[in-house]
Amino acid sequence: MKRSTKITSIIIIFFLIVGGIIVGREMIGLHFEKKFSKRPPPGVIVKIVNNKNFYKKIETYCTAIPKKTTSFRIRKSELLEKINFDKKVKKGEIIAKLQNENIQAPFDGTIGKRGISENTLGTDNLFIITLDDSSAIFCDLKIPEIYAAEIKKGLKVEAKFSAYKDKKYFGKIESVASRIDAQTRSILSRATIDNKEFQLLPGSLLEIEIIYAEVNALSVPDTSIIYEGNKKFIYKVLENNIIKKEKIETGIRNQGNLEIISGLFEGDKIVAEGLTKVKPNMKIKPILD
Repeated sequence: MKRSTKITSIIIIFFLIVGGIIVGREMIGLHFEKKFSKRPPPGVIVKIVNNKNFYKKIETYCTAIPKKTTSFRIRKSELLEKINFDKKVKKGEIIAKLQNENIQAPFDGTIGKRGISENTLGTDNLFIITLDDSSAIFCDLKIPEIYAAEIKKGLKVEAKFSAYKDKKYFGKIESVASRIDAQTRSILSRATIDNKEFQLLPGSLLEIEIIYAEVNALSVPDTSIIYEGNKKFIYKVLENNIIKKEKIETGIRNQGNLEIISGLFEGDKIVAEGLTKVKPNMKIKPILD
């Protein structure tokens, strides 16, 4: 009898231990579920969809040509006074005094000396002075024929000169040829670039960007785009800060922003950064940028 009672007690204790383990695990699970269910929504950068300017560009190079230029051949034996090279003169001002005549500037410009050797001129008694008006610079551009439908008079031009790396110079397309060059398969265009500070020197190599297809359109940062194959999506912030995955179509990309063709409207809020923290239909804590 005593043995039977002992076995019964062991069985009861065993089941009590098992039951305690089950109950304990359940309580622990409920504790963590309660704890994590109260975890605050993740904070992510949110932006409001608005309009920006987008454009395409043609990149090329050109050699700077002064707006006006002329030259004069002078005999040293006839020169009465030393010429002040690199001097800026006004139209009508005397730039060289000679025995029989004075040479006057036909336009405003800077006096220079052409780098031609005496052997080229054929005598050491001759030299050539130049007068350049560089207040504006001309650039003759050979544009590939694939852009023939885009290139036209009045398009904006931006130029860079290696001597001033962080500076841009602005101008426009002044003229476009009426035919394609059959040998180079290009169309010749001339750009005029403002040079009032006279930093662009005649003969310098310029990096050129021709701006075309300008449009003012809805914009989002490219960090907000979700790529799935050929499709693009974005997280749109709805009421109560719930996010929804929306399919979008994009166009031109400029300076870290993408043109929105469809899928969003002006004033919509979207998740701009922190895509790895969120998922569809999740609540977020928006941080407006």
